[in-house]
Amino acid sequence: MKKLSYFLAALVGLSMQYAMAQTPKGSVLIKNATVLTVTNGTHENTDVLVQDGIVKKIGQDIKAPNGVETIDATGKYLMPGIIDAHSHIALDVVNEATAPIVAEVRMKDVVNPYEIGIYRALAGGVTMSHAMHGSANVVGGQNATLKHRWGSTDPADIIMQDAPRTIKFALGENPTRVHGRGRGIQPRTRMGVEAILRNGFNEALQYKKAWADFNAASSQKGNTAVAPEYNERLQTLADILDGKIIIHCHSYRADEIYMLINVAKDFGIKKLVFQHTNEGFKVAPEIAEYTMGASVFADWWAYKFEVYYSTAFNAAILQKNGVITSINSDDAELIRHLYHEAAKTQRYGGMTDDEALAMITINPAKQLGVSDKVGSIEEGKQADMVIFEGHPLSSYAIPQMTFVDGVKYFDINSDEDDQRQLVSATEMVEPIYLHEETAHKCMQDTEYLFETAEALFSLNQY
Repeated sequence: MKKLSYFLAALVGLSMQYAMAQTPKGSVLIKNATVLTVTNGTHENTDVLVQDGIVKKIGQDIKAPNGVETIDATGKYLMPGIIDAHSHIALDVVNEATAPIVAEVRMKDVVNPYEIGIYRALAGGVTMSHAMHGSANVVGGQNATLKHRWGSTDPADIIMQDAPRTIKFALGENPTRVHGRGRGIQPRTRMGVEAILRNGFNEALQYKKAWADFNAASSQKGNTAVAPEYNERLQTLADILDGKIIIHCHSYRADEIYMLINVAKDFGIKKLVFQHTNEGFKVAPEIAEYTMGASVFADWWAYKFEVYYSTAFNAAILQKNGVITSINSDDAELIRHLYHEAAKTQRYGGMTDDEALAMITINPAKQLGVSDKVGSIEEGKQADMVIFEGHPLSSYAIPQMTFVDGVKYFDINSDEDDQRQLVSATEMVEPIYLHEETAHKCMQDTEYLFETAEALFSLNQY
């Protein structure tokens, strides 16, 4: 009995220790930097004091409190941590390609906080990313907003716990190929994609009504009402209708973008962000009026037929029409060069420094619903910051140090060289795709569907 008591006491102690564990927060004073605040202009020879993960003071001649490290950033640039609004790092498999709607699955349950890609992103100044479900489904799984606390002792630290919920939608060829061609079910066409959305939301409305009727009846005396069966998929769709979840929708063509805007209007959905949005420039005023913006590639297009038509001026046109515009990577390598991608808007569109930098900082923060916490260097915000050698929009820029909540997770001068050479156990050194059309990161792990479909097609020829 005594041994059992000791065992229970140990468990209680471990539980209390775990409960008391807190996300790492740092304190640091960065002096004499050129501070690119993004939202409040550029300040020369300026100090930034961080205490317990929060920007406490911005100014000159700030003295470091006792025990706080001082970093001399003379001649260097300090900017907010870069935010990637569309990423798949820290994820091995991103498509639950078994049904057109899989809203019940959650990416946060399967992120890998020790994935070397997170460290490589930090080396590119990226402090946050949006870990997204793939684009195999009309309504995919729920995404996860990540803080790049790489190597933290608590795996839960990788998740930004105070970020709003988001979910992945997809329009066009990806879901029609996976389900129509790959599995022989709806949707086979773009019309079918819209039908899946409307039918799904109407079913969610019925689900909401069933619960509302039950809750109303259960408050009555002598009630014998039976509760409806709980359904995680329908509950998630209901949460979208109630504005509790932000939609991030894979899209290319202007017609399908406008289609989803109309669907959203019909169901009273206001929290909607378009991803990729290659033909967004054609419907820029509508995107500006009815959505939370567009997250785009700087200059990717024509890698398959439905994305044949775009322009490197897309981001600038969207921005000039009032669209909250961000630039994303959708790629584990490109994520390290998002500051170069942002600079392309100056070549193609004449964006100012602040406008270009906003597309990789405050604008993606707005699209993820966290702009009150991150995305700019302001007193009271979380201290996600990057020190650059050279202006970050220069082709010669090199990130030197990257901080998340004031904790330094990357230092180009003191980090061990060999850790940059690590390869993920699930990463192929030379990726080989059975079908070129599935090489898009949002369509990884769906090859088997096309193999099956093509095998059946071959059999039918004889």
